[in-house]
Amino acid sequence: MRGVLVVTAVVVTVGVPAFALWRLVRSRRAFTSPAERATFDVLHTANLAAPPLRAGLNEASARRAIRHLHALLPAAAVALTDDESVLAWDGDGAPAHALWLMDLVGPALESGRSRVAHDAEVACDDPTCPIRAAVVVPIVVEQRVVGSLCVLDGHIGAGLIQTTSALSAWVSTQLELAELEAARVRLAHSQLQLLRAQISPHFIYNALTAIASFVRTDPDRARELLVSFADFTRYSFRSHGDFTTLSEELRSVDTYLLLERARFGDRLQVTVRVAPEVLGVAVPFLVLQPLVENAIRHGLEGRAGPGRISVIARDDDTECRITVEDDGVGMDPDTLRTRLEGGIPETSTGGVGLTNVDERLRQVFGPEFGLEIETAVGAGTKVVMRVPKYQAGVRVS
Repeated sequence: MRGVLVVTAVVVTVGVPAFALWRLVRSRRAFTSPAERATFDVLHTANLAAPPLRAGLNEASARRAIRHLHALLPAAAVALTDDESVLAWDGDGAPAHALWLMDLVGPALESGRSRVAHDAEVACDDPTCPIRAAVVVPIVVEQRVVGSLCVLDGHIGAGLIQTTSALSAWVSTQLELAELEAARVRLAHSQLQLLRAQISPHFIYNALTAIASFVRTDPDRARELLVSFADFTRYSFRSHGDFTTLSEELRSVDTYLLLERARFGDRLQVTVRVAPEVLGVAVPFLVLQPLVENAIRHGLEGRAGPGRISVIARDDDTECRITVEDDGVGMDPDTLRTRLEGGIPETSTGGVGLTNVDERLRQVFGPEFGLEIETAVGAGTKVVMRVPKYQAGVRVS
């Protein structure tokens, strides 16, 4: 303890904060050579530039990324352009040089090849200006030239050209990842729209028919069911957010079951057990109701007598495990496997949304989180859905 106090006193005397000294010593010990330190600096800087570029190539993302890109290139200035204008500039010469830079960028974008310019092509009349040469490297995303990375300096050598080309390729990769993410979002949206279209013919007609049957005999019940139907459709066709909580999904399922009980009466027997710990878990929107609807169709339709359905959600360490099970007619395992692999449309086999839900779970959480289904003809069906309790990028909006 005395040694620590003495060191602290010395540090205070010379005017350097103890915490800063600790960080300095620690950083020196972390790297055993200048090469290791240089490698870390490059990777760290690239890591800072990546998130803005993942948003796509636009003025806002370019401005956020440009100073980090400049830090990777030993040059007087660095610029990012699209196919029409300079989006961002960092270093000497802006904004005056940005006006003539696009004259150099245009031919490079048209040809898809890098271009180096010297002296006369660099429109700078100031004799003290450090910019006397430039290299323009196209940025290519999915075989489309979308912009360029431009480096400006007093002299452009072979080493700087190679470094700029490598960095442009890295920028292209980040933008391609952005395109993939945008495509994933579009696909998820289209899958949700498809699922809604499947729900519409399978459920809405039957629900309205059940409500109509009570209009004369029990108007109050008909009014209650109509309000429930409005609540269910409002939730199912909402336009915001890819995720919701399990609690909200269960509330929608409860409304759905209320409408189905109006149609099936005592034939529909439902058990729901949910661990309170998992009510707040984020799940893809409209992921549970299709499983319950599928269970009802296979658990009741096409068979005499009552059908039993259970919905169980429990805490399973780092996951939430949701099981939907029925004692109905079941399915042929080979047919089910073919359907999930995309070989048979769901509408032709009477299934409701199983493939859709399976694909969405895999896209969001990974291939290991697809539906687990146990079934056989005459033996009912058990569907297990596993959801991580915490997943990066998954949040309820």
